[in-house]
Amino acid sequence: MPAAVLLRPILGNVIAFQDYYPFITIPEAEWVGLWNFIDLFNDEQFLIALRNTLVLAVVQLVLFFPVPIVLALIVDSVMTPRFRKAFQSIVYLPHFLSWVLVIALFQQMLGGAGFINQFLASHGMDTIPFMTNPSTFPLLVTLQVVWKDAGWGMIIFLAALASIPASLYESAATDGAGRLHRIWHITLPGMRPVIVLLLILQLGSILTVGFEQFILQRDAVGPDAAEVLDTYSYYAGVIDGSWSMGAAAGLAKGVVGTVLILASNKIAHLLGEDGIYRGSSK
Repeated sequence: MPAAVLLRPILGNVIAFQDYYPFITIPEAEWVGLWNFIDLFNDEQFLIALRNTLVLAVVQLVLFFPVPIVLALIVDSVMTPRFRKAFQSIVYLPHFLSWVLVIALFQQMLGGAGFINQFLASHGMDTIPFMTNPSTFPLLVTLQVVWKDAGWGMIIFLAALASIPASLYESAATDGAGRLHRIWHITLPGMRPVIVLLLILQLGSILTVGFEQFILQRDAVGPDAAEVLDTYSYYAGVIDGSWSMGAAAGLAKGVVGTVLILASNKIAHLLGEDGIYRGSSK
């Protein structure tokens, strides 16, 4: 497929610089330059969405990214082959569930009428607003992401572990290296290129923390806690009819993601890793 065909949808971002509304063509829309971006950064709701997105992105990067690595190490180093297959199937099965079903399951467990709160109430203890507490919402959504996608991410790291020659482990064991020493000096260095690659991709999409997961829980915790850039673009562009504002928010997010990918890829090169791509050798 020609590159021009693939890049053609990107041209639609031009409405971020126009006063665009449906039922007119893009050439007919009035050109307003950067006014949409000025209005965007003067919008208090956008600043709230940006703050929530950054907080959630950092929490998920710190708490979620290491989990698939740890699971892969446990599966590869500790478990027997028979138990390993069953564990893998159980752990990555939630990836195939929709966010509607995932949140419904969490509601049944942690909601006001869920299993845990019913247990607390039946024993005379105060219930805990797990699903409606804005202050702990970042931890809740991170727990949901871990339960849903950590097993799927584990598969990538297991593939990286499979490429490490078994002779290295045998030689290290012969020299008296214990399990932890083999993990530290053989396993983790062997996984490092994949870890760096996925970390760069994670940084590139750091402002894309999700849409369905947050729009389904927005009413429960309030927009001040659950509004992120993706939901802001939807409400500003589609619900409120400010199509150009929604496009400006999406374009700003894409530009920041591109800059983060380029910067993190350059840092990976300085650290001796290939990253996503290698520049010209000239």
